[in-house]
Amino acid sequence: MGECTRCELHKTRTNLVFGVGNPCSKIMFIGEAPGEEEDLKGEPFVGKAGRLLDKMLESIGLSRHENVYIANVLKSRPPDNKISLCPESIPKCLPFLLKQIEI
Repeated sequence: MGECTRCELHKTRTNLVFGVGNPCSKIMFIGEAPGEEEDLKGEPFVGKAGRLLDKMLESIGLSRHENVYIANVLKSRPPDNKISLCPESIPKCLPFLLKQIEI
């Protein structure tokens, strides 16, 4: 998937942001798309929302790397972090998300 060129978003991404955590977990969090920090690191939910999610998980005894799986609908950052600006990318990323859910 690292070489995905199915949509135009690949032209402006720094890193493909696929998923993180335990892919066999029964708990999965799905976001819309990576933001700037996620694009730079190549991992979903590492920005402000991710830090909040980590605190929430910790408060109930869970860890992003052991107990849950985290992914986004889009695997590349949309312009201005707005998924509404690239609706054509959603169906192109959807097969990857469905496979992540299936696992």
